[in-house]
Amino acid sequence: MFDCSAPNWNGVKQLEISGKAALCENKRAVIIPTSEGPISVEFYEIGMRFRAGQPSDNHYGMLQSLPQTLICSVNQDAEHIEIISGQWQLRCQLTPFAFSLFHGDTLVQRTPNDGHFVRQYRLPPMAKTSQGWLFSFDLAPEEPVYGLGEKWAGLNKRGQLLRSFNHDALGVNAEISYKNTPFCWSPHGWGVFVHTPSPVTHAVGYAPWSNRGYSILVEDKELDLFILRGEQPQQIIEHYTQLTGKAPVPPFWSLGLILSKAYYRDVPELLATAKAVREHKMPCDVITLDGRAWQDTDTRFAFEWDAKRYPDPGAVIKQLKAQNFKVCIWEYPLVSVANPLFGQMAAKGWLLTDKRTGEAYRYQWDMSAFAEVLTPLPESGIVDFTHPDAFNFWLESHKPLFDLGIDMIKADFGEQVEDDNMLAYNGDSGMRLHNIYSLLYNRCVYQAAQKYSQSGPFLFSRSAWIGSQQYPSQWGGDPQADWGGLVGSIRGALSWGMSGAPYFATDVGGFYKDMRDPELFVRWSQTAVFSAHMRLHGIGQREPWSYGFAAEEAVNRALILRYQLLPYIYQTMQQASKTGLPLMRAMALAFPQDRLSWGFELQFMFGDSLLVVPCVQPGGEVEFYLPEGEWLAFSDKQVFTGAKIHRLSLGLNDIAVFVKAGHDLPIGPDVEHTEQLGNQPVVSHYWSKQV
Repeated sequence: MFDCSAPNWNGVKQLEISGKAALCENKRAVIIPTSEGPISVEFYEIGMRFRAGQPSDNHYGMLQSLPQTLICSVNQDAEHIEIISGQWQLRCQLTPFAFSLFHGDTLVQRTPNDGHFVRQYRLPPMAKTSQGWLFSFDLAPEEPVYGLGEKWAGLNKRGQLLRSFNHDALGVNAEISYKNTPFCWSPHGWGVFVHTPSPVTHAVGYAPWSNRGYSILVEDKELDLFILRGEQPQQIIEHYTQLTGKAPVPPFWSLGLILSKAYYRDVPELLATAKAVREHKMPCDVITLDGRAWQDTDTRFAFEWDAKRYPDPGAVIKQLKAQNFKVCIWEYPLVSVANPLFGQMAAKGWLLTDKRTGEAYRYQWDMSAFAEVLTPLPESGIVDFTHPDAFNFWLESHKPLFDLGIDMIKADFGEQVEDDNMLAYNGDSGMRLHNIYSLLYNRCVYQAAQKYSQSGPFLFSRSAWIGSQQYPSQWGGDPQADWGGLVGSIRGALSWGMSGAPYFATDVGGFYKDMRDPELFVRWSQTAVFSAHMRLHGIGQREPWSYGFAAEEAVNRALILRYQLLPYIYQTMQQASKTGLPLMRAMALAFPQDRLSWGFELQFMFGDSLLVVPCVQPGGEVEFYLPEGEWLAFSDKQVFTGAKIHRLSLGLNDIAVFVKAGHDLPIGPDVEHTEQLGNQPVVSHYWSKQV
């Protein structure tokens, strides 16, 4: 078995190119015979594609489009193969396999020169192991690597061992996360994307493997990877989203505040909260019926309202609509064995089956991590989205909800394909199905909203994989309600954005272990103003007044600012939809030529014009770096000089936000909800250097 913690490289057989001649098929693909079967190489303007192993029939639409392949030619001698395609040149050593990839005169990537006393390469350039395909890339000294999905630790992944594998992470404190994608990039001008539904392990300059190389282990019979090139990181992200899909612009109302808690227990509490929001003149657009709020836990999920609490759900929705609220409801892709729907879907083969019995798999929850905080969950079947009829049934089952006036779905969970005995209709099971299940789930619910939502398609998904950016939006999971939870959530948002997904939201205030810390709630709210979407959510109240008068005043100020910025946010979303660029841009992405900025991983650009410095500790002290040039404080237009570090002490109402000199920002009017704007951006004036 391949040991990921500290591999014995001497026991890994390195791939060799055989002495047989490489073939150029149709002048557009080169087939190279090797000790582990043929390798296929193709070139595009944006990069090259490298394929080996046993092709699969199940690729799940992860690739949305491919550029036209370039014409190529091949030359071969006793030691090397050289492939020329446009400005691309690939040089391959035969024994063992090693490569150098050039674009013009520029070296894009190569096999890491990780020498050994006996073997030319200690770290295998390429190999087929018991767990899958291994492929290695070079890292220059101090070269950072970014991306790989929603991760909570340092944005620079160098030195880390990460696995692209979706988890119910139960927080933002470890390597495991809800949203993963095997795509990363370097400011040195290259990116790597592994096209697979399977788990991928990434040793990014990870010392127990090699300080000098980045190795990927693809846990599949097929290896399909792209090496992308871009002068700037923005270009590499654009190339990746060209392959895997762009994010559409979500409905304008979704930019407003989403209010939630786990959970409003009955109709009186829900309506009382809605009434209080308007009485407190708190800007807000959406109110959420989360989890148990509208369904009976023992029999969920079956698109059924809990009749005991909601004898007439339509009447409740009408009351919320009368107060100009959009309505969000929760779901997950599991059906309780106590609901008749379980038997009906099982009989039709619409649930994942158990290889051992041929019957519907019965998922049993591990409640040890939940203790008594959350309601025990019932034994359940898992919807099989690979079955076309099951997919269509689940999609169509949303129609009565949207007809009722529901505007938005919170598509929770999706990480539960954990056992290799779980078998899908299309023949995939276990680990090959695990990650892709999130994409299929996202796709189904989003398409339901596209078809039936009266206010435009929009959802929140917790788990995601390659291509999920096409089905906006995503939120970070269940952060602890403390300063560490805020820090992890910021990093997760920025890392997800560096991975080709432009929209993100956090559970403002933290999901669990809420100590009713007013200062934390204020700072989290102020930070979330500058995210694609904004939701107050957690166990317990998240209405600002529940934290006291000072907190309510500060948060309401922040929310007023959020609504004033709606024209700018919407404009930035339109840009994101075309380019794949996130709204929240880490410094390494926004300023790839300014190495000093890369170390400031918690501050970020919000769109092209605003630099945001979150306050992530009690007391209001912030230290930040402004890149070269002149910057103006958004609040009072005080001038700050760039290319240096600054320190400020913020009052509770203060937010450290700076505007690039020369940028004018569209500003909207003060409103309490987007209905007052006709559900479209309205510009009342422009922020500029002039008063």
